[in-house]
Amino acid sequence: MYHYISVPPKNADAIRRDLSVSPAAFEEQLRYLKDNGYQTISLYDLNRHLQRGDPLPEKPIILTFDDGYRDNFDFAFPLLVKHGFTGTFFLITEPIDRGDEAYMTWPQVTVMSRMGMDMEPHTYTHPDLTNKPVDYIVWQVIGSKEAIEERTGKVCRFFAYPSGQYDQKVVDVLKSAYFWGAVVSQAGATHTSDGMFALKRVRVRGSDTLEQFAQKLTWNW
Repeated sequence: MYHYISVPPKNADAIRRDLSVSPAAFEEQLRYLKDNGYQTISLYDLNRHLQRGDPLPEKPIILTFDDGYRDNFDFAFPLLVKHGFTGTFFLITEPIDRGDEAYMTWPQVTVMSRMGMDMEPHTYTHPDLTNKPVDYIVWQVIGSKEAIEERTGKVCRFFAYPSGQYDQKVVDVLKSAYFWGAVVSQAGATHTSDGMFALKRVRVRGSDTLEQFAQKLTWNW
């Protein structure tokens, strides 16, 4: 799980620094993955493996990026292409709609999708969806889903809960909209067929050394 792929500004707070992986460190991590036989798969591949037993590569990995920051297009995307990997990008669509320069543009989203990246919804404005009315959840979820589908021409089947927070009402809305699963921000690397709407991830931190990154790849939890 990544967020920013950029060097944080000098005045960045601790949260921004933690969420920021430099392009140099990111490329070093991609080189490590390639040199050690890892192959990227999609959440769709994971779903087909868990639900019907489709085979996966020997060392599968899913690279996810939350929020849709501009540096994902400027740095993450070309580095992924350079090293032969794909990624899943969860987009907050409201800042894209209003042209916020900190986020990707819709033409950039379209280019990335055409180049094999998966673009999936992360709500419209990134609110906590727990304890909210169904109509509000539908607006946040379906609004972002349809905005992405309109630009990419591909159906979105996966969702990232804002800040990893959700309740049963949110899950029910996702299932009613024919989503196949959703990711959380809680740490974990083991997935099961009955846990598709609570897929755990491993956070890559800005402070991680390559050795720490490599160690995280060996966790089985």
